[in-house]
Amino acid sequence: MPESRPDSLAVLIDADNSSARYARAIFDEIAKLGEANVRRIYGDFSGERLKAWRNIMQALAIVPAQQFNYTTGKNAADITLVIEAMDLMHRGHLDGFCLVSSDSDFTRLASRLREEGAVVYGFGEKKTPEAFRNACYRFIYIENLAGDVEGAGAAAAAPQAAAKKEPPSKAIPIIEKAMEELEDDDGWTNLGMIGSRILGIAPDFDPRTYGCTNLSSVATSSDGFEIRKGPGSTVSIRRKKAAGKGAGRKGAGSKAAGRKAK
Repeated sequence: MPESRPDSLAVLIDADNSSARYARAIFDEIAKLGEANVRRIYGDFSGERLKAWRNIMQALAIVPAQQFNYTTGKNAADITLVIEAMDLMHRGHLDGFCLVSSDSDFTRLASRLREEGAVVYGFGEKKTPEAFRNACYRFIYIENLAGDVEGAGAAAAAPQAAAKKEPPSKAIPIIEKAMEELEDDDGWTNLGMIGSRILGIAPDFDPRTYGCTNLSSVATSSDGFEIRKGPGSTVSIRRKKAAGKGAGRKGAGSKAAGRKAK
């Protein structure tokens, strides 16, 4: 059987709203998703403000799209990025797009690309507006990519990112929402099924946000779920019993009793 090829991806970088210090880490992350066959960056590289990007574009084989800002307040680079994204989409040889920006102006672009069946991955800071994050199939915070950081202050990047980790308990509502309608009569849900559904609920969900390596460790560390290991490597979880209440999801026991009564 022939080996399936990785997804062919276009990486489109908004230089004005992205940090060059995370460039290598972003491309390392993209390598886990597919092949970055198109690599383009948009901005005005004639001045000193984007000098950091100039220094790394050649090393990462990123093709610059120079856009002079002739008028203050007008961003020609954003418009060019959108035009070229649509051109690439209509050529039909790509499986997905990686939009590197924290700018909500690309929300509609992400939605439009997905309407055409393309997978859209967003890369940006935690300050990125919710609308843009939710428009992507998956949104990855660059603060979680502390492994390979360029430039001055790189040594402090990892501790800084670690200091901003969220407690795993904050993930409980997201996991519980993903469990809805998947629980059995005793409240147990297969963790793999939760993982398949969770990005549809929260595209920016990432175990690294909570200082964990995977969904299983988030659920365990959150102290909000019971964990049960099954045959092989299967894992199931259910909500922990509240004091004075029965196990499982709300109403599960009454549903089971109703079926027995019938």
